[in-house]
Amino acid sequence: MDGFVSARARVPEQADWTRLRQVNGVRLDLLDARFTRHEFAPHTHDEFVVSVPTRGLQRCRYRGAEHAAGPGSVLVLEPGVPHTGRPADPTVVAGYSYRVMYAPVELFGSRLPRFTDAVLDDARLAELLAFLYAALSAGCETLEAETRLEMALRLLIRRHATQPDGQEHVPSSRAAARTTEAVIERLSGQLCSPPSLTALAEELGLSRYQLIRAFRSGTGMAPSEWLAQYRVKRARELLACGNRLDEVAAAVGFTDQPHMTRWFRRIVGITPGTYRTSVQDSGVLLAGSLAGGNQRSVPSP
Repeated sequence: MDGFVSARARVPEQADWTRLRQVNGVRLDLLDARFTRHEFAPHTHDEFVVSVPTRGLQRCRYRGAEHAAGPGSVLVLEPGVPHTGRPADPTVVAGYSYRVMYAPVELFGSRLPRFTDAVLDDARLAELLAFLYAALSAGCETLEAETRLEMALRLLIRRHATQPDGQEHVPSSRAAARTTEAVIERLSGQLCSPPSLTALAEELGLSRYQLIRAFRSGTGMAPSEWLAQYRVKRARELLACGNRLDEVAAAVGFTDQPHMTRWFRRIVGITPGTYRTSVQDSGVLLAGSLAGGNQRSVPSP
């Protein structure tokens, strides 16, 4: 929706580089690659390297030791520290595959976390990061991208950092309720062009993490999850009126009809088309419009 992907470059051995213009206020680079024989010379990065192996075994030399990472683990390399990279066994034809996020230091606040271990045995974190990479690469909406990224980095720091950021103040229940109400009002009123997580946090005088915590305490969901389910709720109302699927998707802010279908199935359990047919065949039709006018039940003859 916001044109995240601005450049893609093909490099040897099936590697795709994606640059996201801005997520959480910074540029973000992703690499999705498979290497079979390539060996990286010693080098450093200005960013944190957060890598999720998806197949095979990768080896690297980092801080004077050899490390091996495979599926179910996460490889984290700190900025400015030299490291290498190569297949664990160059005779294996498939080599190894992995997805990497180059996370700028600005994402971690004023006190940078330290990671004693380069390879983290954490399948849950690996799965969460894999979903994050897929969503970012697909050019998901700003609010979803920023929410997923913030939660993934928080989990990484909370579970594995030896010098995490200082604990942030969590709003009281009353303040959290006010935050939740304000965010819901903004999101429900801007289905087709929702504000980013950063914009919402700045408006309310909170950090992104504080906003997510407050909103979760009030709804049980992250802002992006609430927005998706609310869009599905509105889509159900419009589909029950017999509106076309593509028109409904556009009216409630989904990128396209397949985007609506994916979320509809995740929340309702069936496709939008099946839902529309089912409710219209159930004996009750709703009179309404895409503009969200008053709706009334109309008994079938």
